[in-house]
Amino acid sequence: MAQPLSLVFDVPETDGDEDQEPSPYEESEVHDSFHQLIQEQSQRAAEEGLELQQVARTLGAPGSDHQTHLGPEGGPVHHTATLRILASMPSRTIGRSRGAIISQYYNRTLQLRRRSSRPLLGSVVRSARPSLRLYDLELDSAALEEDEKRSLLVKELQGLSVTQRDHMIRGMPLSLAEKRWLREKSWTPRGKRKGQQGRGVSGCSRLRYSCLLALHSLGLALLSGLYARWPWHYALKQIGGQFGSSVLSYFLFLKTLLAFNVLLLLPLLAFLVGVQAAFPPTPLGPAPTFTGLELLTGRGSFTHTVMYYGYYSNTTLNQPCPPPQDGSQCDPGAGGLPYNMPMAYLFTVGAAFFITCITLVYSMSHSFGDSYRVGSTKGVHALTVFCSWDCKVTQNWASRIQQDSIRTQLKELLAEWQLCREPRSVCGRLRQGLVLGLVWLLCLGITLGCTMAVLTFSEVMIQSSVAGGQEVGLLALPLVVSLLNLGAPYLFRGLATLERHDSPVLEVYVAICRNLLLKVALLGVLCYHWLGRRVAVLQGQCWEDFVGQELYRFMVMDFLFTLLDTLFGELVWRLISEKKLKRRRKPEFDIARNVLDLIYGQTLTWLGVLFSPVLPAVQILRLLLLFQVKKASLMANCQGPRRHWLASHMSTVFLTLLCFPSFLGAAVFLCYAIWQVKPSSICGPFRTLDTMYEAGTVWVRHLERAGSGASWLPWLYHHLVENTFFIFLVSGLLLAVIYLNIQVVKGQRKVICLLKEQIRNEGEDKIFLINKLHSVYEKRETRAGRTQGTAPPPALLTDRGCPGG
Repeated sequence: MAQPLSLVFDVPETDGDEDQEPSPYEESEVHDSFHQLIQEQSQRAAEEGLELQQVARTLGAPGSDHQTHLGPEGGPVHHTATLRILASMPSRTIGRSRGAIISQYYNRTLQLRRRSSRPLLGSVVRSARPSLRLYDLELDSAALEEDEKRSLLVKELQGLSVTQRDHMIRGMPLSLAEKRWLREKSWTPRGKRKGQQGRGVSGCSRLRYSCLLALHSLGLALLSGLYARWPWHYALKQIGGQFGSSVLSYFLFLKTLLAFNVLLLLPLLAFLVGVQAAFPPTPLGPAPTFTGLELLTGRGSFTHTVMYYGYYSNTTLNQPCPPPQDGSQCDPGAGGLPYNMPMAYLFTVGAAFFITCITLVYSMSHSFGDSYRVGSTKGVHALTVFCSWDCKVTQNWASRIQQDSIRTQLKELLAEWQLCREPRSVCGRLRQGLVLGLVWLLCLGITLGCTMAVLTFSEVMIQSSVAGGQEVGLLALPLVVSLLNLGAPYLFRGLATLERHDSPVLEVYVAICRNLLLKVALLGVLCYHWLGRRVAVLQGQCWEDFVGQELYRFMVMDFLFTLLDTLFGELVWRLISEKKLKRRRKPEFDIARNVLDLIYGQTLTWLGVLFSPVLPAVQILRLLLLFQVKKASLMANCQGPRRHWLASHMSTVFLTLLCFPSFLGAAVFLCYAIWQVKPSSICGPFRTLDTMYEAGTVWVRHLERAGSGASWLPWLYHHLVENTFFIFLVSGLLLAVIYLNIQVVKGQRKVICLLKEQIRNEGEDKIFLINKLHSVYEKRETRAGRTQGTAPPPALLTDRGCPGG
């Protein structure tokens, strides 16, 4: 039989310590103990114990069992001694009075100051050591005692640094007025000293400091104004407040793509476009006039510009030297540092892709960590209710946006919590599985049909070559592909209504998978069309320019169809629903289709960087216009999701899809074009080579013949570029970093689960100890009552003893 748990609170006291003055470490231990805080609150705890006794008597006497009793409102009713112990606990006394708070933070401040700037005990005179015995803390008046502690805290705060002082004051559970008073008092002596020292500063120094402060304030104002001018400064908050995190994830992903394209465009502008524009090649003929059709086809006056691959020269560029005075010829090497355009073209594109790869992998890992580590708000309803409001908000529009945001977050959290409590039956799951299989077969059939249609139409376009005056026919293939990209997702969405998923998150993920299969299949057919069929047909022509123009036409046509879909799919449907059908229901924002459209456009950009270095600039302009159009259409024509859901991992999923199917496929496409496909012999920087990769070998041979001045460059090329071991090593390290990051995040998730379980067990331990205390005091009262009931009165004993006397 288990023994009852006994708790003994024993605080040892020694008499030998009374005559010995404590050291600073001993004083720190004394002040850090919760025992002193409880002693300071003992009088108040006793008063609250009497009040708790009265409450316990009104609720009823405890029973004889060991379980915690429940009151009329469902709350536990404990023994009066248990209630007195609970009232004296540190968690109940520290946050109650300002005196306890000030004492606690005085001890912390004292420890922090001694840890940072306390001299050695050996070099300090005994009488100079700080001692709390100099202060009379055993005063009868509570107000005088609190003022004394406050003054001690102020003195200790003055000995800290500015950062430590602010951090300590910010963490105190006091009111703003008391924190402001403590900050002012702790700053006053130092401010006086600074004022006394500043009397000897000259006027020039004051003027210089004033100018520096003014410039600093001006810079901060300019930065804040520039940040406010960005298109997503106010729009993202408004979208997140009205439509939730699911719709907001689309616009955040669009913003991320814009940053990727800016990062991709900068090295191309600096090392390719700018240099070639500064040294233009000799024009072959008169430039064609601008007709306006070039904005759709990308041909005409756009062909012989820095926009396409064929404009770039295959020579070494030099700054022209001034003509000599004696009439002799100019030295070709005297014009400055030679710039090898083929090598610059190859390495700039490779470096831009490598930077994009590193940034994309880092963004994906960072987003993955933020989605799954500590701090995720999954199920934290109390945190959203009590800690979400920003008290610095003063304007009406900002407070309204914040109210909408908190309301939408609560709807998402409650919807996710309700979803976990409604499981389906076995028959419902079987029926849903059959419907899912049928719908997936139909969707795969639609995808296969679209792929075969694009393949057949591309072969027809190759056989019927377009003449020069029929440039409108070049838009036929982009038109067909854009129509399929627009119509197939609507078929997928119509079939998805038959599935009736319980989770809206699962519904979005399924739609993303189906649209992704469609996009990947179409892009695979197009890549085969460009590098497999067009290269063979366009021998003797500049096929690189044709591929670049084709990709430009695909981007423009995709943008136009996106605008038409926004106009007819959202605006016209809203007008019909409101005017004709007399419904207030608006169309919902299709997250899966819109996100896959963004990934599709970004993939086209990456595929065309080698053939059109200015294509990222076109993508940046396209994204900016798309942001404004989608935001206006969302606010005017769309409604929030009927079933709210928490998109906590959406950004991670979007970046993962952007990295592996999109970026990896584009990288494979470009690597095949560089290593295997023969360049055109009439245009571009690689016109005299068998492959684009041979430009590095030719450049290294030229450096080796030139001399030993740059002998380290051929060594780097042979050992870092041509050496496959180094390439495999870098790839292996990159994969290892990704794997380790994933494992670290998984480990953090496991630790989070263990810590949550430990917190739950701690709460159960507290309940167990309270129940044990309750049972111990019940047993003591029961024994005391039995002893009083069985003991005979003293008077009877006296009467019985009298006759015998």
